[in-house]
Amino acid sequence: MIHWLPLALTTAVALSLADVFSKKALASSEDMVIVWVREGYALPFLALGFLFIPVPSLDWVFWRTVAILLPLEIAGLVLYVKAIRLSPLSLTVPFMALSPVFIIVFAFVFLGELPTRGGVAGIVLIAAGAYLLNASASSRGLLAPIKAAFKEPGSLLMMIVAFIYGFTSTLGKVAVQHSSPVFFGFAYPFMLALVMGAYLVWRGRFMLVFSRPRAFLPIGLCTAVMISTHFMAISLTQVAYMISIKRTSLLWSVIMGRLIFKEANLTDRLLGSAVMLAGVMLIIFL
Repeated sequence: MIHWLPLALTTAVALSLADVFSKKALASSEDMVIVWVREGYALPFLALGFLFIPVPSLDWVFWRTVAILLPLEIAGLVLYVKAIRLSPLSLTVPFMALSPVFIIVFAFVFLGELPTRGGVAGIVLIAAGAYLLNASASSRGLLAPIKAAFKEPGSLLMMIVAFIYGFTSTLGKVAVQHSSPVFFGFAYPFMLALVMGAYLVWRGRFMLVFSRPRAFLPIGLCTAVMISTHFMAISLTQVAYMISIKRTSLLWSVIMGRLIFKEANLTDRLLGSAVMLAGVMLIIFL
């Protein structure tokens, strides 16, 4: 019997590898092309999944929600790709840990839900971890690590991405409730690729997505593996357990950033990412 833990770890590593291959390809490709590649090149692999996934009845609430989600999600993807192009992986990807913090904020503002003690503790740890990512800057003053984070363009962009994803994650639950988790997870990349592809056609840039297949195929394959193993793992265990392991992608990105791109300050960034990951787990489990 397949165990969920290796699948969840595979999800985390595949997500980090997609970022690595994307950053490499960005050296000689346009941002929007890579945005499409991350979804579009995964489609041939994901298409196989529809042989086994039942298509639910889709009502107007589903389509209305998707119409709101798509432009927000595309904006998030564009900023995500721009962030990893502009700055080291180890100073960008860890800020995705802010996403559950924004989910708590949205739940409070729109639903009046007060955060749990675990949620508050998690927010504190995530803030502490974000500070530790630039701990070496503290020699220039107590607030220097915070200033360094806001001066790093990729870090700032990824904070915005986390804010967007905090909202889309909340809204995405509506789409899932009016379809099914597996169907939505496999169908959504097709919708994203269709809209982004139409934009590239309009700009006369669509043929660029076929310009470097050897560089682009690994990105799509990693994305497809990430999506597939995500849902396979969730089907075998509780969502909270699976997501907590998936979030180790924060650590994998720091490690890969060091090994592949020779990024500096590994100790600070590993420690900061680990503390942020601990905060995410507190939010998930408590």
